[in-house]
Amino acid sequence: MSSIDLTVALNISLSEKEELFQRPIVPIYESDERDEQGKPCLQVYKAQETGYFQLSYTDGSQFFINPDGTQVWTTCPDHLSIEDTATYLLGPVLGFVLRLRGITCLHASAIAVGQEAIAFVGDSGAGKSTTAAAFAKLGYPILSDDIVALVPQDNHFFIQPAYPRIRLWSSSVKILFESPDALPRLVPTNPTWDKRYLHLNGREYHFQNQPLPLTQIYFLSPRDPQIESPYLQKISPASSLIKLIKHTYANVLLDSKMRANEFSLLSQLVRAVSCSEIVPSSNPKQIQKLCEVILNNFSKAR
Repeated sequence: MSSIDLTVALNISLSEKEELFQRPIVPIYESDERDEQGKPCLQVYKAQETGYFQLSYTDGSQFFINPDGTQVWTTCPDHLSIEDTATYLLGPVLGFVLRLRGITCLHASAIAVGQEAIAFVGDSGAGKSTTAAAFAKLGYPILSDDIVALVPQDNHFFIQPAYPRIRLWSSSVKILFESPDALPRLVPTNPTWDKRYLHLNGREYHFQNQPLPLTQIYFLSPRDPQIESPYLQKISPASSLIKLIKHTYANVLLDSKMRANEFSLLSQLVRAVSCSEIVPSSNPKQIQKLCEVILNNFSKAR
């Protein structure tokens, strides 16, 4: 039996761990995204003496993480459910934990094509999860949604499997499945949280549960309302490196040494894989064409 390397304690009393998160704490990050009152949706603090981190969300959810990323404690207000906690935990919190462990993660989604992996990288809202779900409908297994963890091994960069779900906004569900109610809500009890999920159940949709080498990266550019069909263009390793640095996950954690290590790893990555930029059409009916363009390019690169 493998040893446990991460423990998560749900809904703790803050007084239980008060000595770990003692003052003084210093703010190290706040998100640009704001709630209706203008407050940052996420604020991150670090305890100066113990090195513990505190992630505080505007809905009252809080996560506390030890310095080496082996323990997580959570607390949330009474009006939130375990599904709310899981939504944070399986996304930004575990992404944060991976970065503490020295694992470089991309803000991306990844699929399997044969015995190789390709990743879709882009800003929030660029269509990473939507593109992955479109490939899932075509029968391609999914490796990871939103966070892609990279592990260098034998001159390759392997993508680690995440968990068997793709999270989608209702607008994407409508594009892919014709109705926003075609998929279940992530948080059934919270109608203001409008994300749904596609379960990769192994029957209709498949999950790739073994690591695969990354061989192709596609950067998703903003949708172009002037074009009818998506198109693809090659970009240089230097441009690819700049884009990857922008799209690493939870990079607010990095100190100068970690940033240097990440720069070195990403420099190796752009030399090891092929990188292209794809410009999607703003026409939602072109998602199938987007998949065709990507697959055609991928097969030509083999």
